Amino acid sequence: MNSPISLQQLGWQPFFQQQISLEELEQQTLARVSAHHRNEYVLRSEQQTLSLVVSSATLGLTLGDWVLLDSTAQFVRRLDRKSLFSRKAPGSGISAQLIAANVDTVFIVCSLNDDFNLSRIERYLALAHEAEVTPVVVLTKADLCRDSESKIIAAQQLTPLLDVVAINALDPVSVEILKPWCRPGQTISLLGSSGVGKSSLVNSLLGEQQQKTAGIRQDDSKGRHTTTARSMHFLASGSVLIDTPGMRELQLADCETGVSQTFSDIEQLASQCKFSDCKHENEPGCVVRERIASAQLDERRLNNYLKLQAEQERNAIALHEARAKDKQFGKMVKNVGSFSRQLKRGE
Repeated sequence: MNSPISLQQLGWQPFFQQQISLEELEQQTLARVSAHHRNEYVLRSEQQTLSLVVSSATLGLTLGDWVLLDSTAQFVRRLDRKSLFSRKAPGSGISAQLIAANVDTVFIVCSLNDDFNLSRIERYLALAHEAEVTPVVVLTKADLCRDSESKIIAAQQLTPLLDVVAINALDPVSVEILKPWCRPGQTISLLGSSGVGKSSLVNSLLGEQQQKTAGIRQDDSKGRHTTTARSMHFLASGSVLIDTPGMRELQLADCETGVSQTFSDIEQLASQCKFSDCKHENEPGCVVRERIASAQLDERRLNNYLKLQAEQERNAIALHEARAKDKQFGKMVKNVGSFSRQLKRGE
């Protein structure tokens, strides 16, 4: 059994309070999903850690979800989510993968060495904007970079008012700059590629070595993948920290709003083009192309916008079609079952 922890330390907020009655609060137990294994969820309540078997009723829960349990610790219902991170599942299959729920701020972690990539940061920003979660770009390995200032400026220019900080994740003093976002009751999630220093950052924020770490490879400056499962940690500041494995593949789906917000500058320019269906290639009167020609817009940014826009649309259509087929199949199975029961009764 764990030491008692308050609901606020678990990330409880008025948004969730409004969803439960006084009777439920008195007779049932509130718990938060703190880990997800193959056949069970690990839940954390104020008093203890509990296990919940994955079933048809609990299928679809994810790290960060709030649930109500009855007096026998059985699942009653999930509370509505404040936010949700999801992506198209890796590989060739067509399904959505939930990443984390009820996050307030996401630290988009990217290293300042040779792995620094603006297009990848834009991809994470689209995910954050779609979830309506505050993004903070955290550039790690500042101690290994000689031109960190130029990279900080480049990242800040991606989105108006975007917070960008550069740190040495191994140095607790350097990490102090992140304290304003680690307030009591807040939930922070770390997202980033493999080996960018997320595990080191978690350890520095916690003030102890809980996550395994590994050094970077000398041949290409890339880090080694060390975190293999999503995990929830509780900071001394009273905030909740969710760490996720490095994502080698982050495909967007149903992320139209997030992409639009991330590239709002391009969409504003596109609205001024001569043709409403301008593809921004060789059309006359293309304001976007004019800005690229005058070096006021980076062509890399336009290419990434078009890429992410097409990707999320393609994956969204595929996911919707897969869901429709699953729904149709489920309806058919239900009808066959009903017909079979009628035959048995001789109807």
